[in-house]
Amino acid sequence: MGISVDLETIMLPFQWVVSIVMVGFHEGLSAVGMPAADGWTWTLSIIGLVLVIRAALIPVFLKQLDAQRRMRLLQPDLKKLQDKYKGKTDQLSRQAMAQEQMAMYKKHGTNPFSACLPMLIQVPFFLALFQVLSGISSAARQNEGVGAMSHEQVVQFDQSSIFGAPLSAVLLHGTPPGGNVVSVWVLSILMIVTMTAAQFIVQKMIMARTMSDEAMATPFMRQQKAILYVLPVIFGAGGIVFPIGVLIYWTTTNLWTLAQQFFVDRRATGQAEA
Repeated sequence: MGISVDLETIMLPFQWVVSIVMVGFHEGLSAVGMPAADGWTWTLSIIGLVLVIRAALIPVFLKQLDAQRRMRLLQPDLKKLQDKYKGKTDQLSRQAMAQEQMAMYKKHGTNPFSACLPMLIQVPFFLALFQVLSGISSAARQNEGVGAMSHEQVVQFDQSSIFGAPLSAVLLHGTPPGGNVVSVWVLSILMIVTMTAAQFIVQKMIMARTMSDEAMATPFMRQQKAILYVLPVIFGAGGIVFPIGVLIYWTTTNLWTLAQQFFVDRRATGQAEA
């Protein structure tokens, strides 16, 4: 019980931040003529939340780019380390190699987890959005609000939909009354596939830019590569328990990340050719 209460207390500020941003965009969109109870008004409010969070993460992204640059400069030293332990497959040698590799990362001020940093920072906001949207239906029945959302706004969100799919619908839990079952399945699966593919492509692009083939052959980096590839699968599989509104958030943020990485790679390629 103590652990759950502590987690709830920790997440409460994030829930308020998420709901305040969403309500702010919703009221702004309603003020310019969009229907307050329309699903697209709430969808754009969720996308607005993504834009705010990703804009706030730009300094983190710049640090990530610097870490990637340091990782590329580290490649010759990693190759020497690999040559040093070439052919040594015993446990002590593998441990020694991993320790020297971590010391090398520390010395150069980088680490292979830098690619995951923006995503990890978003996790509390993502969980907060999940908690807010998951509590919508219950709050609507109990005449309550959720975070900064008034009861009226909670009811509006609970009854809103896009393409016939309620924003509060969860693929695993079935479709709420009035919703289109086919729309919920098609929209959910489409977004799950899109967000998983986008995240996988981004991780692959980052690994290709920062690590040479020789460095990727080390046991330590094979483990890191597995982690980077498993994360998108985990989030993809978890999509079946996410409300449509949460899937909109995660799909949008992953597409932002993909576009951002394409821009960086294209700019780096242009500078290299120049």
